[in-house]
Amino acid sequence: MSLTTLGLELPTDPRWVNIAEMNIGDILIDHAYCEQKAASSCISLIVQYSDKEAIVETLTPVVAEEWGHFQRVLKELRKRNIPLGRQRKDEYVNQLRSRLRRPIGDRNEQLMDNLLINALIEARSCERFKLLSENIADEGLQKFYRELMISEAGHYRNFIELAETYLPAERVRQRWKEFLAVEADIMATLDVRGDRMH
Repeated sequence: MSLTTLGLELPTDPRWVNIAEMNIGDILIDHAYCEQKAASSCISLIVQYSDKEAIVETLTPVVAEEWGHFQRVLKELRKRNIPLGRQRKDEYVNQLRSRLRRPIGDRNEQLMDNLLINALIEARSCERFKLLSENIADEGLQKFYRELMISEAGHYRNFIELAETYLPAERVRQRWKEFLAVEADIMATLDVRGDRMH
């Protein structure tokens, strides 16, 4: 799984994975909340766009899968006797939402933006899971993150394809390029932190 495959313009700072490995408990806690928020985001889309059959049919199994990932991360925390603790502020996602959300307008345009934000988050998660699977010493976590990397790549494609179901593919590609440019700028300015998945 390469940056090109995911469409991301800027790779994660290479220092991140080493810092993350030294703070793996914090990474697992943040990861657990990321999975919980991913499931919640899909539920919100299903509720908000319940009239759109493809949204309901595609995202319902994703909710179950993301919740399953949440449970798997909790299991990794229990193995290490680490409590879940409080949710942390996700500066990456907050910046994406504040910079890419537009005022209420055309419902399908709003849907596209919501789907593409989710696609970006999944793509970046996938890239970071790949880094963890290839660079940390813990063999069990290597395997764990490789499995999740494959799953997240499928979710990323789901969101793009759903956007193209309801809007012209050319319009989706144009907006996706705008999103990628903003995401690269955010990544270039965020501090490298070992206690956050993003």
